Parts: sequence; C-alpha cells; structure tokens
Amino acid sequence: MRRPGATIDPRPDSPASPSARPLPSIAPLLALAAIASGAAPTDDPPAPEGGRNRLGAETSPYLLQHAGNPVHWFPWGPEAFEEAKARDKPVFLSIGYRSCYWCHVMERECFEDEAIAAQLNEHFVCIKVDREERPDVDQIYMTALQGISGGAGGWPMSMFLAPDGRPFYGGTYFPPEPRDGMPSFPQLLDAIQAAWLDRRDEVLNDATQLTAYVRRVSDVGLALEAVPIDRRLPMAGLEALASQFDPEFGGFGFDPDQPKRPKFPEPVNLAFLLDQHRRGRSPVGAVPGPREMTLETLDHLSRGGIRDHLAGGYHRYSTDRAWAVPHFEKMLYDNAQLVPVFLRAHELTDDPRWAAEARATLDFVSSAMRGPDGGFASSLDAESDGEEGMPYVWTREEVKALLGDEASYALFATAYGLDREPNFEGGRYVLLRPEPPGPEAVALGLAPEQVEDRLAPLRTTLLDAREARAQPFLDDTVLTSWNGLMLGAFADASRALDAPQYLEIAEQTADFLLGRLRDADGRLLRSYRSGVARLPGYLEDYAFFIDGLLRIHEATGDPIRLDEARSLADRMIADFADDDRGGFFFTAADHESLVARVKEPYDDALPGPNAVAIRDLIALHRLTGEASYLDVAGDALEAFAPAIGRSPGSAPMMLLAVDEYLDARSEPGAAQADAEPAPAFSPGRLATPAGPGQGGQPAAGRPIVSAEAGGPDRPVRPGSPFEVRVALTIADPYHLNANPAGAANLIPTTLALPDDSPAELVEVSYPDPVRKALAGQEAPIPLFEGTATLTARLLLADDAPAGPLTLTLRLRYQACDDRSCLAPANLEVPVRLDVAPADPGT
Repeated sequence: MRRPGATIDPRPDSPASPSARPLPSIAPLLALAAIASGAAPTDDPPAPEGGRNRLGAETSPYLLQHAGNPVHWFPWGPEAFEEAKARDKPVFLSIGYRSCYWCHVMERECFEDEAIAAQLNEHFVCIKVDREERPDVDQIYMTALQGISGGAGGWPMSMFLAPDGRPFYGGTYFPPEPRDGMPSFPQLLDAIQAAWLDRRDEVLNDATQLTAYVRRVSDVGLALEAVPIDRRLPMAGLEALASQFDPEFGGFGFDPDQPKRPKFPEPVNLAFLLDQHRRGRSPVGAVPGPREMTLETLDHLSRGGIRDHLAGGYHRYSTDRAWAVPHFEKMLYDNAQLVPVFLRAHELTDDPRWAAEARATLDFVSSAMRGPDGGFASSLDAESDGEEGMPYVWTREEVKALLGDEASYALFATAYGLDREPNFEGGRYVLLRPEPPGPEAVALGLAPEQVEDRLAPLRTTLLDAREARAQPFLDDTVLTSWNGLMLGAFADASRALDAPQYLEIAEQTADFLLGRLRDADGRLLRSYRSGVARLPGYLEDYAFFIDGLLRIHEATGDPIRLDEARSLADRMIADFADDDRGGFFFTAADHESLVARVKEPYDDALPGPNAVAIRDLIALHRLTGEASYLDVAGDALEAFAPAIGRSPGSAPMMLLAVDEYLDARSEPGAAQADAEPAPAFSPGRLATPAGPGQGGQPAAGRPIVSAEAGGPDRPVRPGSPFEVRVALTIADPYHLNANPAGAANLIPTTLALPDDSPAELVEVSYPDPVRKALAGQEAPIPLFEGTATLTARLLLADDAPAGPLTLTLRLRYQACDDRSCLAPANLEVPVRLDVAPADPGT
C-alpha cells in the first residue's frame, strides 16, 4: 500500500527552519483523534441548482470528476465565501489534481459516501480546487499545512478555513474510519464543528496566527540580514547537495531514520550539478564530484521502475530508496525537465545511452501526451479501474504466456528483474533493469551491441498486450508553464541531436500557446481545455514560456522568437515585479486578493519561477544588450540572497542564476577558458571560450590570465626528473587564489597534467603569496597578483621515445577582484621539450 498524501518531499535542507516556524497553538484540535462529538445539526443546507453540486460547468477534469459527488462542492470563488459568511460556517477546502491516486481514494471513500457528504453539507461550505489550475491557492494553503505539520504535506490537501479564507487547521488524506493512528474523516469533521461552535475565539486566534505565518513565509527574505551575491552561494549549494547525496542509489535526501520517505528525481539538482562540473567546482572532502553524483543518479533512475521500460517516460516519484516501485502518475513537467539533463549528460560523456534516453522520453511524450493542436496534456493517472499501477505491473505467468518460448522468457526475466523476488503487491512485478549495461550484457550472455536488438521485440510484445488493458486517464488540460518547459526540451534536443522533427514540435507548441493562451491585451492565460482558455497566467507561465522561446531561438537563431520572448518579459516585469524590494510575485498586480501574495525563490517539483525569470532576464541582456534586464535580475537576486544563503540546497536554479549574473556583470567575454557549453536546461547560456594559453578577456582586451611555460635548456632524459617553470601574468584588478587558498569556498590555483600525459607530475612548488583583506572575508586572504611563477617537477617514463615532445600542463584557477570571483577556469599551457635517448645503463 502506498503512503497516502505523500507527494511533497520535505528536504533535510528545508527553507522552513524551526526558528522560522512559530506555529499557532491549535491545541483544541490536536486532541481530536479520540473524540466524536456528535454535534447536533443546526440548519438545512441549500441544495445547488441544476445538479448535485456546482462543478458541472467547470473545464478542469479534476473538478468534473467530482461533479457527481453528493458533496455540495463550490469551485473557488467569491460565491463560496459569501455562502460561508451568510451561513456562519467554516469552509472545508479540498485541493488535489486529476492524476493523484490518493485524491481518488479519498473521493471514493469519503466524498461519494452519502452520510459523510451530508455531514459536510450540514456543517461546512465545501470548495474543490484543482491545484494545477490554481497553483496560487495551492501554494498558500500548502504553506499553512506545512506550518501545522512541521514541514510535511501532500495531496489530497484537506484544509479548514474561516469564512474569510484564513486557514486554522488541515491535513492530507483522512480515511472513512479510524486507521493506522489517524482519526476518521467523520471524527475530524465532528471535532472541527464542535470547536467552531464552542471555542470560536480559539479557532479564530489560530487562524490569525497561522495566516501571519503564511504571509511571513510567503515573502521570503523579509527581515533577514543582507547576504552578498557572490560565488560562495553556489559553492554552499554544492556542499549542501553533496551532503544529501545517496551514494548507493543516487538521488538526494535519503534519511535512514525515515527509510520509507518517497524519493524524487529532482532534475533541478542535476542541472545545477552539471553546471558546477562545467565550472570546475567540487565539494570539499572525499565525496563524489558533481559529475559523478549526476551520472550515478541518472544510471539508477534510468534502470529503476520509476522509468516506464515499455513505453518510455518517467513516473512522478519512487516509493523506495532504490527507485524500484513508483507512484505511477506521469507528469509532463518531470519528463520535460529530465530530457535536458540527459542531453547534457550525453554531451559530457559522449555515451549514446543518454541520447537514447532523451529520445525515448521525447518520443513517449509526443505520442502519448501531445494533442492534435500542438499543446501537451498535463498528466496520466496513477490508476486504471480504481487500481493503482494496474497497466504497468506483471506476473511471471503473464509474461511467460505472452513471450511464448522459454528462452525468450529467460532473457527478458534476467534483463527486467523477473528472476528475483516480486517487488509489488500480489506477487507482481514492476519492470526494472537490475544491472548496468556492461554487467547486464555479461549476465545475458550477449555482446553489448546485441542486447537491445534481442530485447526490443520482447518489449513490443508486452507493450501491445499492455495497451489492451484499461488505460489511465489522460488529463488533456494544456498548462502554459508546463508546455513552456516541454517545448524547450524539444528545442534543446533538436540542436543537441540534430533532429529537425523535434524542432518542428517545439515550434508548433510555441505557436499554439501564442495563438490560444493569450487574452486580447496580450497577457498569458493559464490553461486550455475543450476549446476554452481561462484564468490569468502566473509568474511561472511567463517565466517558463519565455525560457522555451529563448531555447528555440538558441536552436534556430530566429529573431522572431527572441522578439516574442522579449515582449513577454516586458509584460512579466510590468505585472509581477516587486518594484520596492525586488523579485517577482507569483500573481500579477491585478490578481484577485488572497490571504497572502507569494514571492519566494525555492525550487520544488518545478523550478522556482523567480529563478527562471531571473535567468530569462540575464539571457535577454546577453542577447539584446539591454542593461535594464540585468538590473532587474540583480535587484531580484539581492532580495532573495538572504533566503538562498539560509537554505542554498533548496534553490539550485537560483544558484545557477547567481553564477550567470556574476558572469554577466564581469567585463565582456570574461567567461572561463576552455568552457564547455552550458547545460541544455538554459536559454542560450553558452560561455565564450578562450584560446590556448589565455583565460577570459578584461575590458582592455588583454587576457585576465596568460601563462608561458619554459623547460630545461638541454634535452631531458627518460627516467630522470626535470623542471618546468610556468610564468603567470594576471591582469589588474584581478588576482588568483593561492595554493592553499585562504578559505574553504575559494578555488586554489593548481597545476596538473592531463590523464593521458606521457609524463608524471612529481611535485609542484607554488610561490609565496601576498595577503590582502577582501570584502566578505574575516582575515587577509593569500593570493597571487601581477606575476607568479610555479615550478613543476616532472618525470618521463623510461621508455619514452627520443625526439621533440610537446607536453601540456593544465592550470586550474579562479580569478577574483576585491568584490567577487569569476567562475573557476582551466587553462592549457604547452611546453616544448627535446627528449634524449634513454640511458642504456638504466
């Protein structure tokens, strides 16, 4: 049985620290598990006109699913709250989404139950909200729920509000009878009703305190001490993620004290780690580097049951540490974010496995989730015919019967884990790949290149059979923000894989959003279904769609897409920016008034919209030269820096924005030398490479760092040590960190040899540094400035051939001025040698 309500994963590095969470008392309600007050009915609730409730005219599949409930549901809106005030009743607010398994369970058990519905109708005004249509409402009440629970939350969300919308109590799933230490839903309703009648002042006091908490948390950075925007922030985020890394199965946040916590892919972490690898950063200590953490996670993800090994695509999250058994809904946004990470892994490693993974995911999305008009559906349900995961799980007998011969079954069973103990209820299996590609080929007795040829037709046989089963419901609501992420993934793939068919899909989706999801004034709308676009767009709709348009522009160079992105960015600034304190609100200035107006920097299942908006503006500055975009980005980063500094592991996308902002604020061209392309999960953020022997350019056109190596005047003899001196010239006002560096967050200057060098590095002597007091450092920092000479002691192998030889040394450094540091860079320094014949006596 899956854990109910478990679709939020409170990170160990949670932004809501205990000191920031002075919770309301709510003591009268916390004792409700043992009571059932049996409060007497007070009046007869009015029946809705034209049906059992008021959801029949909605377009949301989730709301329409509940239109036949005996509960007198209202959609979110003023009518419901006016009703609550007129009847002097508290509000029961239920928030979920169409593909949420436990939302379906609570509907069947509670909302379709006539007695429970009567209890709700009698004592409450009931509101149903689709969180995907109304993320603004969901954000506010999820914050309240996490305040009550100490950080946990999930869906279905069950909240109780005063008639003015202020929350005073809540939870997630409640069963129809007491179970597993939880009170029954009727008991909860009785307790809330009794408290409302008998202890109204306490309830309203709790509502006041909880609402104040929500407002405080929703405006992150308020009253926090200022934090400088510098490279220490992303370094702190890298350290935080390294501390959360699961070295056995990849991913982040495994806690041995809570081994049944769900595990999420968190592609934002992986995109950040790949950028940290590009910049040459590594966490302190004997822990995996960012490249290793990313590839380890991708390996386990792509082999686990969280991946659909027959049709492609990824489920929402895993219910176990090893990624074996998923929660079976498939969300558009998860797949949209994973594709660019796969593409970047392919670019980094040249491993065709990751290109194939990106293609398989895109091909699944384009075939199963793309509508005829070019928009992408939101999700696929976790259940079919009321059974979770039913289409995806198998018995051995089913697979044997379908594959026919014993040899085919044996091959498939070994590859997909059917020769092991069942991993799902009822002796059934979720398909997974227990072994990595190399060991798997050995276990199958095949050459690696033969594995897919043998397994592909077997998978096709099972997929054909699976499609004859009852299929999960497709929520065909088109959401602007999620489609922006997805069209960006297709644009990235068209460029990285030289696949024009993917670009065509990206272009069609962009045209659909621009044509169908804007109002008469050019503002974005949130959702589209059954020919109807509705609801004003949120910050994430603007930020993610701008990001997608910029990624099309990166793939094509089309100036029209750049103009479209710029127009939406100007609207985003006008409607969402906090002109007083920086950053962007989640809702526009003319949005309906809620109990709080959210403005925060953290990532969740989706990238933080503020972070994406800031990165959009930095990219637009780079592409257009418009300085105001960078100014707005800088104001936002200053507003959020205190919150990022408090919890850097919760904001990897914002940390990417910090690095990109500091790159942009440096002189033109001051990017790291021999830089690799930026991660695909970015609109047009490519570093400018420098030539051999020089690092990025300062304003005067001279390189920040230049290096010249000189070897011995006479031929070097194999097997005998020799010295090479590397003379550095560092342009003013920059300096390099010494070796050792003066602080844990600074990158020391190091000299090394490439892995394939014919020489061995015996030792390096670094010059004595100067020490200077710099901003943000408590003590003077050792550094190199002006000129510095490093001496490397080298050794050639005894069998090195005689003749001319060019060795390459690799200098790794971080250039800083008195205020901030550029990204770490690598500089290749050639040195020409003459090699003498080997001494015949050795």
